[in-house]
Amino acid sequence: MSKKVLLAESAGFCYGVQRAVDLAKKTSEENGGCWMLGDLIHNTHVIRALEEKGVRKVADPAALQAGETVVIRSHGELKSVLDDLEQRGIACVNATCPNVMRIQKLVAQAEQEGRQPVIIGESHHPEVIGIASWCSNPLVFEGPESVQEWLDGDEKRKDIPLTVAAQTTCIRELFETSWKILKKECTNVKIFDTICNATHKRQSEAMSIAEQADVMVVVGDRKSANTKHLTEICMKRCPRVIQIEHADELSPDVFDGCSVAGLTAGASTPAGIIKEVYATMSEEIKAAEGMEMSFEELLNQSFKTLNTGEKVTGIVTAITPTEVQVDVGAKQAAYIKLTELSDDPSAKPEDIVKIGDEIETYIVRVNDVEGYAELSKKRLDAVKIWENIETAVEEKTVLEGTVTEENKGGLVVSVKGMRVFVPASQSGMPRGADLSEMKGKKVQLRITEVNRARRRVVGSIRAVTDEVQKAAQEAIWSTIEEGKRYTGTVKSMTSYGVFVDIGGVDGMVHISELSWSRIKTPSEICKVGDTMEVYVISFDAEKRKISLGCKDHSVDPWTAFMNKYGVGDVAEVRIVKLMTFGAFAEVVPGVDGLIHISQIADRRIEKPEDVLSEGQVVTAKITAVDEEKKKISLSIRALLAPAAEEDVADEAPVEE
Repeated sequence: MSKKVLLAESAGFCYGVQRAVDLAKKTSEENGGCWMLGDLIHNTHVIRALEEKGVRKVADPAALQAGETVVIRSHGELKSVLDDLEQRGIACVNATCPNVMRIQKLVAQAEQEGRQPVIIGESHHPEVIGIASWCSNPLVFEGPESVQEWLDGDEKRKDIPLTVAAQTTCIRELFETSWKILKKECTNVKIFDTICNATHKRQSEAMSIAEQADVMVVVGDRKSANTKHLTEICMKRCPRVIQIEHADELSPDVFDGCSVAGLTAGASTPAGIIKEVYATMSEEIKAAEGMEMSFEELLNQSFKTLNTGEKVTGIVTAITPTEVQVDVGAKQAAYIKLTELSDDPSAKPEDIVKIGDEIETYIVRVNDVEGYAELSKKRLDAVKIWENIETAVEEKTVLEGTVTEENKGGLVVSVKGMRVFVPASQSGMPRGADLSEMKGKKVQLRITEVNRARRRVVGSIRAVTDEVQKAAQEAIWSTIEEGKRYTGTVKSMTSYGVFVDIGGVDGMVHISELSWSRIKTPSEICKVGDTMEVYVISFDAEKRKISLGCKDHSVDPWTAFMNKYGVGDVAEVRIVKLMTFGAFAEVVPGVDGLIHISQIADRRIEKPEDVLSEGQVVTAKITAVDEEKKKISLSIRALLAPAAEEDVADEAPVEE
């Protein structure tokens, strides 16, 4: 019977494992040996090989001495252990997978923000234990059942703000089912998909191959979580699944009656073991058909081909003061020079990218002979900016930028690193205004012209402000009604009142509506730029006119006077108007009383202005009140000549 073996392309070492092994070897070579704290990765064959290269294993960190060097395993370590090692002067080479380090930062940040960290994964796995140590009280759920059980335990838990992450090797279906329950039941949940891309790809390939295979072989250490998960995934889709650590465990009768066999391996399984298992499985097929490629051929086929001028995405693996190393999934080592990382000459690489970040770059040069590729982030960013600017013109997108300079013809605005010229007529400022006032301000604009050949971009701030103003005006006119209140800004002043902007539309507050007190000019009450609480007295939508009020009509000045004063009381009053027969004085805002000319002084005077002046504050006695006509008589003389009170008492309030 013709048989074939389907090999998963992503089988074997993932980036994080390969990085840890390489770091351990390099550290041992540079230091004449070193330690690893526990198993660097979950594979006994690799651990044995590392020990042969001088990477000795120690289980208890207390056994390490100051001056020694230890490599931290790819699954990560307890934060307390790392802190202790540093304090004791033990050099640590952190081989923790960048994906795991990202989760450690996520849970620590969540706790700082007052959120509850949640980890979906195996609670007893070293990776999860290590992550949990980066916050004080994390929740660890192994699946949707434990999630639901926690939620059912207390209704108040649904209101706790949660930040949810996953173990890097978590089965995707299990993670998605878990977070969907939390998302549905809880009011404040942030989800971070932290399953390693390589893990997801490996699981997807295993799933696909298992559906086609009669027998599925999973290679990996029995302590490895991702190997165990691969086995679980395959068992749901293939009738016969075998998990082994090396080729010796395969028996000849395993493939009886099998036409298609599948092979995958965990992230900690070295290529040599996979090759050996593959060779054992496919030996008869290769001999009979001569069609199967070798493991090396299949491995080489999985590498990307790099071509100058193309875009490529990779993972940042190392950062030095002069360059950034990137894994782009190719045979060649790839790096970005600092000069090709950013336009900012003062920028530091670590401020722009972090180890483990996914980065999209442009291939500048490929050297197959020396085995490296030069990349550029700066050039790709420039291309993207032009593409984004051109798209913004087509879609009439509103962009945000900062005014960097003012020149003879207008303004220069920096939009995502691109210089955009804004003519003075499109600045949104009045004609002849000082444009230098705009420098340093953030503005919104639309791109109106792009000429990539001349590297010229023209924009308009006015196009956005006019549109915003028009929308605001329409919103005001569509909802305005008499009595509606607004918080406005005084825009201009006249002798008869002020104009107030209530959100894109100006309304008029007449001088008589500014205050209960008598005032000669609005400037006595307010100035341009003041905030004012107003209400609509009337409006004409066709003529676009609005009459506004400012006085509080819920307070009756006469009632306020009657509650405070009575006949015979003495009050401090302000002279507001001089007449031939006397002077009117404000007793309380909105209520005036008359001081008859005969009651201004203790002597005869020709006219009130001989003694009084407008605005003057004097002390007067309330001699009479006409409640029906709301008239008040006042007397200064009564306080100067007590003997005259009998004459004053008989006087009735005099009308103006």
